[in-house]
Amino acid sequence: MTIRPERPLLQIIEADMSPCSTGRAALTCRYRCGDACAHEAPNVTDNPTFADVVEEAISRRGVLRAGAVLGAVAVVGAGSMGSPVAAAVPAATKTGARNGHPTGTKGLRFDPVAPNVVDAVVTAPGHDQKVVISWGDPLFSGTPAFDVQHQSADRQKRQFGFNNDFLGLLPYARSTRLMVVNHEYTSETLMYPGYDAANPTRAQVETSWAAHGLSVVAVKENLRDGSLEPIVGHRMNRRIHTTSEFALTGPVAGHPLVRTTADPSGRTALGTLNNCSGGLTPWGSWLTAEENFNQYFANAASVTDPQLAKRLARYGITGTASERKWERFDDRFDLAKEPNEANRFGWIVEIDPYDPRSTPRKRTALGRFKHEAAQPRITSDGRVAVYMGDDERFDYFYKFVSSDKVRHGGSKAAREHNFDLLDHGTLYVARFTGDSPVDQIDGTGKLPSDGQFDGKGEWIPLVSGQRSHVPGMTAEEVLLFTRLAGDAVGATKMDRPEDVEPSPQTGAVYIALTNNSNRGAAGAAGADEANPRKSNKNGHVIELVERHRDSAATEFAWNILLVCGDPADPSTYFGGYPKEDVSPISCPDNVAFDPYGNLWISTDGNALGSHDGLFGVAVEGPERGRTRQFLTVPTGAETCGPLIERDRVMVCVQHPGEKDGATVEKPASIWPDGPGRVPRPSVVAVWRKDGHRIGV
Repeated sequence: MTIRPERPLLQIIEADMSPCSTGRAALTCRYRCGDACAHEAPNVTDNPTFADVVEEAISRRGVLRAGAVLGAVAVVGAGSMGSPVAAAVPAATKTGARNGHPTGTKGLRFDPVAPNVVDAVVTAPGHDQKVVISWGDPLFSGTPAFDVQHQSADRQKRQFGFNNDFLGLLPYARSTRLMVVNHEYTSETLMYPGYDAANPTRAQVETSWAAHGLSVVAVKENLRDGSLEPIVGHRMNRRIHTTSEFALTGPVAGHPLVRTTADPSGRTALGTLNNCSGGLTPWGSWLTAEENFNQYFANAASVTDPQLAKRLARYGITGTASERKWERFDDRFDLAKEPNEANRFGWIVEIDPYDPRSTPRKRTALGRFKHEAAQPRITSDGRVAVYMGDDERFDYFYKFVSSDKVRHGGSKAAREHNFDLLDHGTLYVARFTGDSPVDQIDGTGKLPSDGQFDGKGEWIPLVSGQRSHVPGMTAEEVLLFTRLAGDAVGATKMDRPEDVEPSPQTGAVYIALTNNSNRGAAGAAGADEANPRKSNKNGHVIELVERHRDSAATEFAWNILLVCGDPADPSTYFGGYPKEDVSPISCPDNVAFDPYGNLWISTDGNALGSHDGLFGVAVEGPERGRTRQFLTVPTGAETCGPLIERDRVMVCVQHPGEKDGATVEKPASIWPDGPGRVPRPSVVAVWRKDGHRIGV
């Protein structure tokens, strides 16, 4: 059954397509990543291509389409009070039912949502939802309610921050949990009435500084349904922002290249920027990833030292004035005055949510790049491995393995030991090798003769503690300029490796590669078996299985689980599952697992004309590859988080209303609060109306 969007697909694409060839608005590109896709990719190295690797190995050896599913779609615009908003949405069709209930893989038994462009959170039928918290909601007693006309840095430091990306829940007490959320970036045009991008005021800039960063929020679980309620004034609540102190730890701490006028010791940085995704550790800490930090720094064009200019360019730090003009109000954002300040960003940050007075730590042993994700898994001998993607076209996939083992138990000594683990270990970068002849990987997405895109790979060591494995680079240089180290050892250029998640059941690692419209372009790397499509605007998902399923292994096998897009497109692939029975999916971003071992994928920049959404995918058994859409988000938003529990699904709805031409005075969305209010990034909880578990 073909599902038709509310506007013709061609109109949607022509009206809404951004320069990065996805459904993302140009306004989002401007504020989120500094128009990264409008510039040449920073990786201009001539690494051996995937095809070269395969050829050498061989010589040595000698239009939107619904999944077939009937049924109404539940549509709720979840405002702060959870009030429903009626909307007309095309129906999907059921794939089969037993006693009136959907069948299939446990955890994915719901009628999928049809592609749509409704300005609401649209959930699978039979589910309810409510906003947990929105930008500007108070965290501390005595904090004024949000008022878009009366904002200040002091207020924002006591309120929930702006764009919310990573989401985690930690145990705390009976019916109370700690919710940790990062605030990736600010969209000033949508925040401040009458905003003049060429001349922001100090008050606006300082409020944006406060709206970035991190929130720890105690929430109360409603035992009658799946909703959560923030506990305003709880002693564990915390806001961390652009002027908060962070400790630089590990091998780079104190190095001359991280020293500044304000911090001559090179050990205390202020703030964390552009935090995207992250992870939770077995010892109860929170890892958050600094991603597109490059866009906040001005006057790279004034740098005359060729080595410094090369290093800046490799991280996409170019040009003169920055978009937000922060350099006018703080010299640390002006590279002409503080050339080392940018080196203090681009790290994985570890936070102790259980100690509101603790200082967050930037873990330099995990390398510096545009981090998205930091997902840990315990190795067979008790150490911890952390998987990380570098979210840039043609950049790399990494792993860190600690030197020491995790200590179990809740003693003070065990916690102190575990909070030191990420300062000592080995950092690796991945090289993927395919097993198909080069001429069978033609860039169209056509499967090779063995019926799948797959092969082997190796983890190439870059640095172990103070020992560099990269000729010509010291250990500190490898960690400070990790992209250059990856270039030097011939790592595989990937299609924007974003979030990554090891399966708690099998140990297989799943990597979301969001897209790369430049794959195969003139002068750029061509298609290879791990990145098999030219102009890859819809992205794909790789499944990686390490030797003996041990996260300490240095060898792995891999295959592509999903080649995303319209199932009617011959270049798509859904793990071998029949394509007439799957939901269309585009631009995979964040990934998570449910309690039954299914992979859930949230999308960012849907290139198929529908709003972004959340999808469940079976990765084991006869339905492997079956992809079902669980929800969509409002106009201009992307789906982040996500968190999948037995009784609740949670997502961060980031940048609703972020469409070209939108302002505070002319919003492009009325979600979540309705007409007359500005759209606000929010966290949403979804549960079944009948009280049963999700997807069973």
